[in-house]
Amino acid sequence: MQSNQPFIPVTPMSKARSTFHVLAKPIGPICNLDCDYCFYLKKEKELYPGVRDFKMSDETLETFVKSYIQSQPPGITEINFAWQGGEPTLMGVDFFRRAVELQKKHLRPGQRFTNALQTNGTRLDDEWCEFLREHGFLVGISIDGPEEFHDKYRPDKGGKGSFKKVMQGLRLLQKHRVEFNTLTVVQEDNGKHPLEIYRFLRDECQSDFVQFIPIVEGVGKGMVSTRSVGKRQYGEFLVEIFEEWRKNDIGRVYVQLFEVLLGIAAGYPSSLFVHKKTCGRAVALEHNGDLYSCDHFVYPKDLVGNINKEPMGELMETDQQRKFGNDKSDALPDYCKRCEFLDYCNGGCPAHRHIETPDGDPGLNYLCEGYKVIYAHADPYLKAIARTVQLGLPPQNYEQFMPGATPAAPAKSIKSKRKKKRPGPR
Repeated sequence: MQSNQPFIPVTPMSKARSTFHVLAKPIGPICNLDCDYCFYLKKEKELYPGVRDFKMSDETLETFVKSYIQSQPPGITEINFAWQGGEPTLMGVDFFRRAVELQKKHLRPGQRFTNALQTNGTRLDDEWCEFLREHGFLVGISIDGPEEFHDKYRPDKGGKGSFKKVMQGLRLLQKHRVEFNTLTVVQEDNGKHPLEIYRFLRDECQSDFVQFIPIVEGVGKGMVSTRSVGKRQYGEFLVEIFEEWRKNDIGRVYVQLFEVLLGIAAGYPSSLFVHKKTCGRAVALEHNGDLYSCDHFVYPKDLVGNINKEPMGELMETDQQRKFGNDKSDALPDYCKRCEFLDYCNGGCPAHRHIETPDGDPGLNYLCEGYKVIYAHADPYLKAIARTVQLGLPPQNYEQFMPGATPAAPAKSIKSKRKKKRPGPR
């Protein structure tokens, strides 16, 4: 649908007070797959009943690009555009050519932009990959492990498995040397096979940037769906992978959660909103310009406004959005505030806080038990690795800083050969 809305100018007063990130959904919830656990497919009828054309208009695209750039506070030199869906490749490659042109047009002196595209990979071809390579897109490929695990919950609209087409797309990315990472949803089935999943991603997919996203589908007070990953299961899944990673892959494979926890162990704030004290600075943009508080909170009550009517920076600073962000900390149960792992967790994602604490208070994260399993296991290793890196030593030399280890002779400072990669799509 084409919009007749005039462009909303950005003034100095409409800049955001702090940097923020937008997850843009130019095709809304429309997708060529029919994944059983996808919470976003239902948005088509929940949010926009009767709408048939979900493609973002050229006017809304330019409003988004310009407003996103100009609403950032002073001093921000890199603007990251993240594209998701639904399946964003349904927009066609020309839409993204236009997006890049607009980014170049509206970029301010001293700034640079990056693009990240999260896709199921099934529609990638040589033309797409040539474009993605030329313009330096970081591509996130959704894949849940080997075929038997991937296809269980990720069929196409005809009910057929999507694994083979996903792998074809991944091989094309490799052929064209497009930078990519993998995003794997952890559910009750593949959650039983952590090493098989991890080794497949590392060895078969040749992914050196791995993200794991737990499926937690609430179906009632304190209850979850049968395909949701178990509370403790998720922690044990991560522990087995952590052991493989620390023994063989430190500095070679980037496992998002482990690297986030490593940063926290080194004294830095979480780089992932899930584990920050507050949130509210990562919003979701729908195809028509509607801006929602978060990708996991796209409901009518979470509509902050529309960027075709109000500057994005002003929307980010509304009382509604500030309250949304602060509620992550303000609503944290006392049980969590007393937890020894609070700095690692900060209560986790508010979307998963739907069980009671042992004290009977609401707001405990469903994954709390699993989080404690991985935190308790990984904590001494993380602190030792952090100490090693802070001293300028190879991170693989962490064992000399483990509790009870015999102090080693001073080692020559050697920079890690870890490849620096920018964050993948959320």
